[in-house]
Amino acid sequence: MTYAETMATLDTKREEIAVLRREMRALQAKVEPQVVRDYVLDGWDGPVRLSELFGDKRDLILIHNMGTGCPSCTMWADGFNGVYDHLASRAAFVVSSPNTVEVQKQFAKSRGWRFPMVSHVNSTFAQDLGYRHRSDDVFDQAMGGWNPGVSVFRRDGDRILRLSDADLGPFDGFCLVYHLFDLVPGADPNWNPKYSYA
Repeated sequence: MTYAETMATLDTKREEIAVLRREMRALQAKVEPQVVRDYVLDGWDGPVRLSELFGDKRDLILIHNMGTGCPSCTMWADGFNGVYDHLASRAAFVVSSPNTVEVQKQFAKSRGWRFPMVSHVNSTFAQDLGYRHRSDDVFDQAMGGWNPGVSVFRRDGDRILRLSDADLGPFDGFCLVYHLFDLVPGADPNWNPKYSYA
């Protein structure tokens, strides 16, 4: 195929994806929210309730991060850091991980992260929301069985509602890096993110 023919075919595929995404947004708009309890998490200034993470916003975007042991979760968080101001203009935005607050503080400083973080290490929060599993896989065991993802919550009076959630992983819709790599023919299919590339 010529360059022009290939690009035309790819444009058609991209439009098909855009149609699917519109259909997904329409389904999302009809979802029956899930009531979630007001978990107590470890905040950087002491215990903090899930309800407090909203600040003055109605909605909360919470990232389920696997912690400092996962270079992929670190790459996702690096990306969220770059768009944090945009995200925070629409909703509260918080990253949650199983690391202790002390570890989070040190790691966030080393990465230049600006977004708020909480630890769920002393709660069943991540597990209850489906972001921890048990597996015989060596990597899963090393990572404590944590799963990466995102949950979106809404404050409704005294209730906290989960409106949606999605897993995070390679080639998902939440990480620009993989989509740019898709445009590079012959890119290394085994590429994995690193903490640094010095």
